[in-house]
Amino acid sequence: MELDGKALRARLELARSAAREAGQLTLQYFRSDRFVVERKADESPVTVADREAELLLRQRIESAFPDDGIVGEEFGQREGTSDFRWVLDPIDGTTSFISGVPLYGTLVGIVYQQRSVAGVIFVPALDECVYAAEGLGAWYSHGDSAPQAARVSSRDALADGLLVTTQFDLFDRRDAGQAFRELQRYARDTRTWGDCYGYLLVATGRAEVMIDPTMSVWDAAALQPILEEAGGTFTDWRGNRTIYHGEGIGTNRRVLEEVLSITRQYGESS
Repeated sequence: MELDGKALRARLELARSAAREAGQLTLQYFRSDRFVVERKADESPVTVADREAELLLRQRIESAFPDDGIVGEEFGQREGTSDFRWVLDPIDGTTSFISGVPLYGTLVGIVYQQRSVAGVIFVPALDECVYAAEGLGAWYSHGDSAPQAARVSSRDALADGLLVTTQFDLFDRRDAGQAFRELQRYARDTRTWGDCYGYLLVATGRAEVMIDPTMSVWDAAALQPILEEAGGTFTDWRGNRTIYHGEGIGTNRRVLEEVLSITRQYGESS
């Protein structure tokens, strides 16, 4: 069945409002002593803020679109009967959150028949938001300012660009440390302004590349439509347009082939 534009717009509006509401909820705990850091089975951190924010997102979605499926980082999968599935990460960057660093965000992705078609990144501590839907463009807002079109940069080479990632040692954990070192050598500058904030930077023209050696579908689903509607790309390490390969590269499109010339041999899909 062809994607209905009206149905997509309605879901994007809910995604925007729910992401903002859930993100603002996390601020009640941010830089406070009101939470205890727990460890999940994979040793990744989780807090009451993660869980409460995801529950809020699920409640808003189930109320408005009860037939849609939902999958989230904290509470798993709820099957639906429609072709839409919501993919949630209530706090992308929990390590930043628990450390009192404002570079974390709430991610809401919308998938239609396995294709990611809309997404929201809301960074509550900075009050920055970027959102997009297939065919509707990408938009950026800061605070109470009116949304403006989000566009990637026009820089043509890594030598002129900013490379962003989340965590250096994750590359070595998948035997891809050399790939990162090569990218770092060619890039003008490298910073660890990572997690979803790095992709927001690419989508708004403030960085040229954001790369993750490992990510889950709830990390990736919101990112692809945002970057593509902003004129950029979101791919795996071999250049495939996918949110399902457990890795990600966001670029301004112009430097994609230069990046892939380094990462292709390390791609998980090889």
